[in-house]
Amino acid sequence: MIDLVFLAFIGFILVLGLRRPYLWVLAYVYIDILAPQRIGYGIIQSVPVSLIAFLAAFGGWLFLDRKEGARFTLRQGLMLALLLYCAWTTSHADFPVEAKEKWEWVWKALVFAIFLPLTITTRLRIEALGLVIILTVGAIVISAGLKTVGGGGGYESLYFFVNDNSGIYESSTLATVAIALIPMIVWFTHHGTVFPPDWRVKLFAYALIFACLLIPVGTEARTGLLCIAVLGVMALRDVKRRLTYLVAAGALGLLALPFLPQSYYERMATLGSPGGDESASTRVAVWEWTIDYASERPMGGGFDAFRGNSFTYVMPVREKNANTTVIEYRDVTDNARAYHSAIFEMLGEQGWPGLALWLWLQGLGVWQMEKLRRRWKDRTGPDEQWQRPLAIALQMASVIYLVGALFQGIAYQPVVLMILGMQIGFHSYCQRLDSSRNVEKRRPRRALHDTRAVAAG
Repeated sequence: MIDLVFLAFIGFILVLGLRRPYLWVLAYVYIDILAPQRIGYGIIQSVPVSLIAFLAAFGGWLFLDRKEGARFTLRQGLMLALLLYCAWTTSHADFPVEAKEKWEWVWKALVFAIFLPLTITTRLRIEALGLVIILTVGAIVISAGLKTVGGGGGYESLYFFVNDNSGIYESSTLATVAIALIPMIVWFTHHGTVFPPDWRVKLFAYALIFACLLIPVGTEARTGLLCIAVLGVMALRDVKRRLTYLVAAGALGLLALPFLPQSYYERMATLGSPGGDESASTRVAVWEWTIDYASERPMGGGFDAFRGNSFTYVMPVREKNANTTVIEYRDVTDNARAYHSAIFEMLGEQGWPGLALWLWLQGLGVWQMEKLRRRWKDRTGPDEQWQRPLAIALQMASVIYLVGALFQGIAYQPVVLMILGMQIGFHSYCQRLDSSRNVEKRRPRRALHDTRAVAAG
């Protein structure tokens, strides 16, 4: 039954796209994030819904869209360069079979992110993209939040729509993305036009924010706690009453403490003593191995190059007796451990050139949003109040992701690449508004100059 519901919904959107081709772009965003073909159990698994939506999105833009305002930007060029470089490293990968498996989804994510800004040419399209991303991720978040409230959470035991620890359904990844989307959700409570921000929209938005905050608790993802801390610190920059904000945030944190499970406290406690945690110890060892590997292979070893690592590290093991606790240090040998960091993922797989391209792409996005934040700060026009808050929200999303990516191998996360595409399209849109504004300013001056010239003649 669920297969038929998904197919009917997707088919309905594809039909509507005959009149509004941009809906096909949104359909692919929905399918790529939620992966309904992995949720169903029957016929939907044999229907290539993702490929159909992918081709429809490109074909609709190419043959049916007006393409007004579409432009290719520097950041799209950086993604294209990264795509080509990844293709080259894949052809020279240390592990060709595994590298091709990862390449099959990475190239689609990068190509779509390059293409996406070309379709975002109006405010409505920008808002619709953000709304679809939020609501699609929100479907997963709401389900996981309800399970957490019902006591079904725990490290590696909170199950989502798909029982597969990969992509957006990986617990730490979902925690990072959920927290990164909170500023965008807040934006819709003040500036949304698709759903005007009345009490119903705000109630749903605040409930969704609460569900997003529950994800790090339900998954017991330590990265999620760091992302919440980054969100709280960044919000200080723009709140009007900082003291009130700090007091309220502290009070809410204290009120939440009694409701947190003991297992959550125990897992978060490892943040203060990473040397005693096997996961943290292996990450440090992998990072050290990756630096040594990059010194020998500066151009990278292709996707999944980590499969060639092998290292030994010292791990403290606590043994409790009747009245005492004995700590014994043992040598632990491990191999083929994942990077657990986007920085080292890029360094090991794409080498120093790939890491430089990735950092340039990410850093330029943060800087462009900062420029928009400053440029639109003092504008008071009737249609000039939403740009600055959206720039702030998108900037915060990037920074939260970057902090989370320090401890996860999510350099090519499709949802984040979509947000980057949204940043690029939004930046181009604001540049067009500035150009039009400058033209309007120059017209009265030209008219005055022409009048004076006629009078003088």
